[in-house]
Amino acid sequence: MTSQAPLHRDEDPDFEWTLPGLHLKFDHRDDRPVRLVHLATAPEAPSAAAPWAIVDVATAGVEHAGNDQGLLYSSAGQRLRYEGHESNETELRIRQRAPEFGIEVLSVFRVAGPGLQIRNAVRNVGDRSLILLSVSSALVAVPADGAHDLLWGQSEWGAEGRWRQRPLSELLPDIDPAMHGGQHPRGIFSLTSHGSWSTGSFLPTGVLAAETVPSIAWQVETSAGWHWEVAQTGSAVTVGVFGATDSHHQFAARLAPGEEFTSVPAGLCVAASGRDAAFAALTDYRRAIREVRPVDARLPLVYNDYMNTLMGEPSTEKLLPLIASAAEAGAEYFCIDAGWYATPGSAWWVSTGEWLEAPGRFTGGLSSVVDAIRAAGMRPGLWLEPEAVGVESAIAKRLPEEAFFRRFGERVIVAGNFQLDLRHPAARAHLDETVDRLVDEFGLEFFKLDYNRNIGAGTEVDATAPGAGLLGHTRAFRDWLLGLQARHPGVLFENCGSGALRMDYNILSAAHLQSTSDQQDFRKYAPIAAAAPASILPEQAGNWAYPAASMTLEETAFAMTAGVMGRLYLSGFLNELSAEQSDLVREAVALHKDWRHRIAGSHPVWPLGLPGWGDEVIALQLDTGSESLLALWSRGEAAEVALPGLRGRDLKQAYPVALPEWTIRTDGETPVVELPAGPAARIFTVRR
Repeated sequence: MTSQAPLHRDEDPDFEWTLPGLHLKFDHRDDRPVRLVHLATAPEAPSAAAPWAIVDVATAGVEHAGNDQGLLYSSAGQRLRYEGHESNETELRIRQRAPEFGIEVLSVFRVAGPGLQIRNAVRNVGDRSLILLSVSSALVAVPADGAHDLLWGQSEWGAEGRWRQRPLSELLPDIDPAMHGGQHPRGIFSLTSHGSWSTGSFLPTGVLAAETVPSIAWQVETSAGWHWEVAQTGSAVTVGVFGATDSHHQFAARLAPGEEFTSVPAGLCVAASGRDAAFAALTDYRRAIREVRPVDARLPLVYNDYMNTLMGEPSTEKLLPLIASAAEAGAEYFCIDAGWYATPGSAWWVSTGEWLEAPGRFTGGLSSVVDAIRAAGMRPGLWLEPEAVGVESAIAKRLPEEAFFRRFGERVIVAGNFQLDLRHPAARAHLDETVDRLVDEFGLEFFKLDYNRNIGAGTEVDATAPGAGLLGHTRAFRDWLLGLQARHPGVLFENCGSGALRMDYNILSAAHLQSTSDQQDFRKYAPIAAAAPASILPEQAGNWAYPAASMTLEETAFAMTAGVMGRLYLSGFLNELSAEQSDLVREAVALHKDWRHRIAGSHPVWPLGLPGWGDEVIALQLDTGSESLLALWSRGEAAEVALPGLRGRDLKQAYPVALPEWTIRTDGETPVVELPAGPAARIFTVRR
């Protein structure tokens, strides 16, 4: 990423960069690094930022200047000094050097919608090798004025997207530094990924929200290790956003003289008001960094045979009635999920990797099922777990050792699987051949790409440390995905990570769709679906809707509501539903199709706050400006819910029309909705 062309050197200690919706101001001195001192939506607007350095770098053998638990105050980072900068209408580049440590850093701020995508490239300008232990992707500070709440997200298989909001003063207590010789507090609030599931425990997104001063939001864009921390630093609170680090992910990168390492990207947004405004800015930023193809813009409705349905045991006899009922419901794509490559009754997870049709599984062959999908007016798709190779697969013996993740001289094995390393040409060639063959043989137009195992810290093959190997692989995986999409411009690719355990914008900037969970209880899916737009775009949020014959009509509508409020990802034994249930499914599908392109321009709003896992009433609004969709889920006793954020708006029930309308009255101009005991859900249109 580093350009060796000389940058403009400005002797003025301050410089600014102003764009529509963004204003940044920096300063630099001979005795300190470049600092961001002003971050706002316009030159005259209040700044979100307190002065702080724009990058931090840690290298082996160099003292850490701070005596604390965080990654700030590295000596190398503190010794960086301004060398020059240049900018245009889309990008600002700032170069700094610390000659005594042999490093040069080029910080690149790229405009993306209302936000900034930031990278830092560290170059060895010394005469000997150096070991890089961490480099920040973004640093920003806000005044420690008590105005901010911190929002962060926890995640878990089947319980994704559980957001928390707390005052910063609770998380970073005032220890009275003056009583301790002026020392900064040593505590931090931090989130760190674990292993190769980038969102297996926490979400790589955070918000500092305030109502009286500007808010900021950030995200880390990597499928490998990441870490972000919030620390009290004197009169400021500093947010440090990092990819993989030595102390958290066993990361290190050896740089020979002249070599460089570029940090993972970080997104940073500023908003003039509070929580929902910050997430709105982050939503527009995410849209700006996506690589969208014409086929992606269709936003088709996909039926998948897995969830609460075939669960990895497809056959011709099971699929044909599902194909007919999915087409009748309005599905446009039909994806055959796991098991199509496995001999019936076998342990299919230990034999994955060749991706060949299993003999004897499909009467008439898989091609006859694909033909039935097309005859029903839908486009066919298949499930793959491309990085996984079962220990009993022929591919495990056919590919070279270096094509797999390895630690301590042995292959890494998790749950009967090895993992391919997409940096190796043999691994990539195998997967290229697989996808090309399946597209050619079956005319596939959709792939669900899954990732069901946390492989750990990474691989030591061609890497200074395993965390660097994992990062290299995940970057190669994204490149591979982009290559597939270039060769197959009419094929859609879904990202899935055992539900949403690898849900990040390293992949989602390229992939079409994201499964938001593997949660099989429709009642528990409501908080997942309602919180999903805090983490991903609503038009990428593949919320499963799996109606079942055992459900009441109210439960059927409840299950379908989650799908409508994102990307409706249909499943279930639709062929077994009653006529009344089928009508509810078709009605939800019709509403979603009517709104899907408006949803793709909407901003999420949470009229009752981000949902708690056990909340009895949950609300999500997808706001397009003059008109919105509002979903309300009831999971407890009957209740009355006031919606002051919708004061003066007109609410009209849009789904389901066949079930009783919920009573809406006004208290002044504030809508008040009477909810029955749950499970029950309704969708309303909201107009100004």
